[in-house]
Amino acid sequence: MSIKLIWRSLLYNTAFAGTMYIIAGLFLYFQQTRFIFFPRATIDTTPAAFNLPYQEVWLPVKTASKQVEKIHSWWIPVSTTSDRVLLYLHGNGINIGANVAHANRFHRMGFSVLLPDYRGYGLSQGSFPTESQVYQDAQVAWDYLVKERKIPANRIFIYGHSLGGAVAIDLSVKQPDAAGLIVEGSFTSVADMVNHQQVYRIFPIDLLLHQRFDSINKMGSLAMPVLFIHGTADWQVPASMSQQLYQAAPQPKQIFLVPGAGHNNTAEVAGSQYFQVVQQFVKQVENKNVTQRRGHFHAGVFPVEESVRSKDAKVN
Repeated sequence: MSIKLIWRSLLYNTAFAGTMYIIAGLFLYFQQTRFIFFPRATIDTTPAAFNLPYQEVWLPVKTASKQVEKIHSWWIPVSTTSDRVLLYLHGNGINIGANVAHANRFHRMGFSVLLPDYRGYGLSQGSFPTESQVYQDAQVAWDYLVKERKIPANRIFIYGHSLGGAVAIDLSVKQPDAAGLIVEGSFTSVADMVNHQQVYRIFPIDLLLHQRFDSINKMGSLAMPVLFIHGTADWQVPASMSQQLYQAAPQPKQIFLVPGAGHNNTAEVAGSQYFQVVQQFVKQVENKNVTQRRGHFHAGVFPVEESVRSKDAKVN
């Protein structure tokens, strides 16, 4: 083969590879939400399956085009005198039906629970989810509790699992008067999650990302007690990310690492210890009546445990 043909073949292959690289990059940019959100419409379980009293709640959301879409939610009240409330923000791959069992655990701890589906999930109206959209949905759920149900902000704990943890962190920064934050199995940022998957490292991630969920850079603005929970055998989101969030968060803070637990079974693996850790955290918040000043807490008002994890816990 002549030198000319070799160069022509090389240029052709290079141009083809470059074109495919650009197409792949554009696909990742414009279809990015499809790699992050996996909304499910079918609701398989309701609170009735656990003999829980509940109400169907439809929360109106105004879109950028001034249209009104409705978020489907369940309000699960406690029958006791407890005034604790939990705003439960679920992850990206399931809807509220798959979260009833875990919501029931908090209900047994004395929480009334508001369990909303983001737009595009379950029975909620709206188009395919986006980062800004789920943030707005969480804010609407918060406003419903505070403005319509007249629940004091300092009686509301915000809980988020997985991607819901990123939504919960964002809401907590915007609502510093909330009682506390519980983040389970969540990540530092989408950029870090993408870099965790080696196949995507060939792309300019910072340039392509527009769905960032940049929790790690929001932690410094957090102004409430926070409890991080993570399974050490979580292969979807490494437990080291919760450790990084914990390190970045201001006091008061706690972290609970569950040896051998994966992404969705932390409570099952931890058993009674899960209840003990969460109840201890909640009681410390309530008993110490944590106060705020300029977005920060007075030193020493909340007894912080550096870690309540098992001494033999290992981080992936």
